[in-house]
Amino acid sequence: MSENGEEAGGSRLEVRLAATEEEIRAAQALRYRVFYEEMGAKPTAAMAAGRSDFDDFDAICDHLLVLDPARGSGGAAVVGTYRLIRRAVGEKFGRFYTAGEYDIAKLLDKGGNFMELGRSCVDADYRTGATMQMMWAGIASYVWDHGIDLMFGCASLPGTDPQALATQLSYLHHYHLAPAEMCPRALPDLFVDMNLMDKDSLNPRRALASLPPLVKGYLRLGGFVGDGAVIDHQFNTTDVCVMVKTDLVTAKYVKHYDRTKDVLVSS
Repeated sequence: MSENGEEAGGSRLEVRLAATEEEIRAAQALRYRVFYEEMGAKPTAAMAAGRSDFDDFDAICDHLLVLDPARGSGGAAVVGTYRLIRRAVGEKFGRFYTAGEYDIAKLLDKGGNFMELGRSCVDADYRTGATMQMMWAGIASYVWDHGIDLMFGCASLPGTDPQALATQLSYLHHYHLAPAEMCPRALPDLFVDMNLMDKDSLNPRRALASLPPLVKGYLRLGGFVGDGAVIDHQFNTTDVCVMVKTDLVTAKYVKHYDRTKDVLVSS
């Protein structure tokens, strides 16, 4: 898969899967800069020494990359990344990242060809609508290439104080909770109640506007959230489990994607 597009300022952006170890290392270095240096996540000693974000899933996933060839070749061109794990790959590996925070048994039992999304971030100089469009075009291409029916993963809200996020969490709970037959639930020892405010006290439009761009993007695709949030102290975030049926992940949507300059992040 490979897509090309025009970035504001005339630079040509490309989106494709990582083809070399160098490109994967560049994606891990980008993740480190965004998650640890910008957002205050807590690296392990090995991560800090190499200025690289990594875990066991990196070896089995597909690394979706947005590249700007004007910056150079190979890893030097990487300006955005997303981690994709297809169902068959995750099951062969024996686990999914999301299962460390949520009970996803209902998703597994439903069958279907799903994939897990995660570790999304974009270089600070490229947080534009054009970059977001390229990222979503790449995801759409991957979805069609592999016949994906459902996408899911942990999306992050900044900070670890649920009360400070009461509006956002309550809005997601009241307006976008997944149907019971497919709804993941935060693991008992990690569960944080999202129902922190009465539905009648919320302004839905303002609450939606206050969400991170990535979460808004999922919701615009008809996304649902799981029951309960999870505090991720390592990443300095509050996570929600998001699911999106892929029938709305189309080129038409990509063309109209919100042109935000905010960061796209998921853990």
